[in-house]
Amino acid sequence: MEKSANIKSWISAFRLRTLPLALASIGMGSFLAASVQRFNMAIFVLCATTTICLQILSNLANDYGDSVNGADHEQRQGPSRAVQAGHISAEAMKRGIVIFVVLSLLSGIYLLYIALGWNLKTFLFFLATGLGAILAAMAYTIGKKPYGYIGLGDLSVLLFFGIVGVIGSFYLYTGLISWQYLFPALSCGLFSMAVLNVNNIRDIASDKLAGKMSIPVRIGRKKAVIYHWVLLITGLLAALVFTFLNFNSYFQLLFLITVPLLLKNGIAVAKNTAPRHLDPYLKQMALTTLLFVLTFGFGLLI
Repeated sequence: MEKSANIKSWISAFRLRTLPLALASIGMGSFLAASVQRFNMAIFVLCATTTICLQILSNLANDYGDSVNGADHEQRQGPSRAVQAGHISAEAMKRGIVIFVVLSLLSGIYLLYIALGWNLKTFLFFLATGLGAILAAMAYTIGKKPYGYIGLGDLSVLLFFGIVGVIGSFYLYTGLISWQYLFPALSCGLFSMAVLNVNNIRDIASDKLAGKMSIPVRIGRKKAVIYHWVLLITGLLAALVFTFLNFNSYFQLLFLITVPLLLKNGIAVAKNTAPRHLDPYLKQMALTTLLFVLTFGFGLLI
């Protein structure tokens, strides 16, 4: 029974509900590659594996870092974290973090070998980018000055869940870069930032107590709601700009079916002031982002 409970604690700490969001940028890059007939299943599987490992690494590091730094305490309204709740010891969590650092590296290096071969200059560039992603996953809440505690989490999400995730994965398929792909990359990044913003609005009170100066803590709830609408609207506009620049068929507007879901999320964030009522909209926004990617991608391919 104890072993079973421990396995459940680790699965809970992995925070599997965040994985669809992590796969969104890889999915977008893959759809874009498929639209120019350059999709490769081996690259997709390795991209997805590496991304999942990085996301789990980030979740474990966040669990450990917030517990050590005091952001996870009994006044916090979100789901309980494993270290703070005593389900997993801090030492065991550190070992888990090391394991997923190694898994991320192994998967990422094999991905680069399959995609780039022995192109050493490009290989080293992407390896450095991957190491940066690993460091970003850990430094968000771990260390003497975690950047998540000074309000830089949004910028990191835009970079790694948007620009690097989409344009980087597209390059691994094709060896090409085009400025136009910045628009779908921005859509993914901005919608991912919206997920983080829901989380940070929910945790305003507890983050203040812990000294975690997220953007909502800095600007207040009212302005954070306006910021949320800006993220949603700008993400949608970026997709429309790309579609306008590359218009071939009205099927490319298929992603507009996510508009009611984006509106639902924005309205819920504005109206629900109780933190516990906001938590379901984290998952809703993450799944909406994945649905956006799927409809955007299939619209390109039809």
